[in-house]
Amino acid sequence: MASVTFDKATRCFAKMDHPAVCELDLEITDGEFMVLVGPSGCGKSTSLRMLAGLEDVDSGSIRIGDRDVTHLPPKDRDIAMVFQNYALYPHMTTAGNMGFALKIAKRPKDEIRRRVDEASAVLGLDDYLGRKPKSLSGGQRQRVAMGRAIVREPQVFLMDEPLSNLDAKLRVQTRTQIAALQRRLGTTTVYVTHDQVEAMTMGDRVAVLKDGVLQQVGTPKEVFARPANAFVGGFIGSPAMNLFRLALTADGTELGGLVLPLPRPALNVAHAEGAAEIILGVRPEQFTVLSPEDLETPGLDVVIDTVEDTGAVTYLHTTAKVGQELAQVVARAPARVAYAKGQHLRIAPRADAAHLFSAQTGLRLPTEARD
Repeated sequence: MASVTFDKATRCFAKMDHPAVCELDLEITDGEFMVLVGPSGCGKSTSLRMLAGLEDVDSGSIRIGDRDVTHLPPKDRDIAMVFQNYALYPHMTTAGNMGFALKIAKRPKDEIRRRVDEASAVLGLDDYLGRKPKSLSGGQRQRVAMGRAIVREPQVFLMDEPLSNLDAKLRVQTRTQIAALQRRLGTTTVYVTHDQVEAMTMGDRVAVLKDGVLQQVGTPKEVFARPANAFVGGFIGSPAMNLFRLALTADGTELGGLVLPLPRPALNVAHAEGAAEIILGVRPEQFTVLSPEDLETPGLDVVIDTVEDTGAVTYLHTTAKVGQELAQVVARAPARVAYAKGQHLRIAPRADAAHLFSAQTGLRLPTEARD
């Protein structure tokens, strides 16, 4: 096992107007499960392929442990990769697929058999060692691909969206198994996904990328509770954070009919930037749906467009007038109450709910003097 270090690693493609990965600085500790997450085209898969040796590094460097692997071929990096499409040999059995890399490396047959047996026991594949891929389910094929990586006993596992071909129920089940397996093996793992729910539930830490630039690194709880900028705030969380661009006053701002005083440190920074606006972020669960008896209470008047009732939780997808514009607003509501499309409601953010971002830079604004 080993740590992984990206030191200003950059990758450029000829037809792009900006680097696919721009000066990536990222330290992954020994045994850590690091998730690279972001929208399509953000550079997460390119970063993984740079680490694997499948993409060149145009500037900067990459280290695995104390070794500089920037220009080493993939076979010399002591990594194992799990691909999105499994990449299994259709003519080989499960055992054959899992042990193929060891066979190519001319390992003794008894060692290959031992490692395959150990990996199949960990993955619950003992009953499928004689089967070929066409007779396996998607989840079983994914476990075979995992087994092929495990038997190599590499320093680093690389996983490129390995669950994207599975159905929703199997995806939830398999991500739990992968996270538990990684903790059992203790192997440093770099996992790429565009699904922020996967990122939040699997990773020890999460690295959020946008347009090839690292936006924030932290534990899932840190990234969720204190997003570094408006992009991270809007990307991390399901449903996404509501972001409102609001006019700035001397003491705060106004959302609908609700006057919101803002912390002095945030106001000082915004006024120093000469800003006339501020971005207010409120997560769906940070809204309170006011009861008919509370309609004298100031708040944001909304009209329900869609009710998303999951049984345990109800989300209201609504439209509201914010300033002179119509805005889409999502609020979580008590599941025990019935709501209907077209219904008028008033909602209000909790007093401690506001995430504040600069309208000019998108960066998080301080809410306390020590921020």
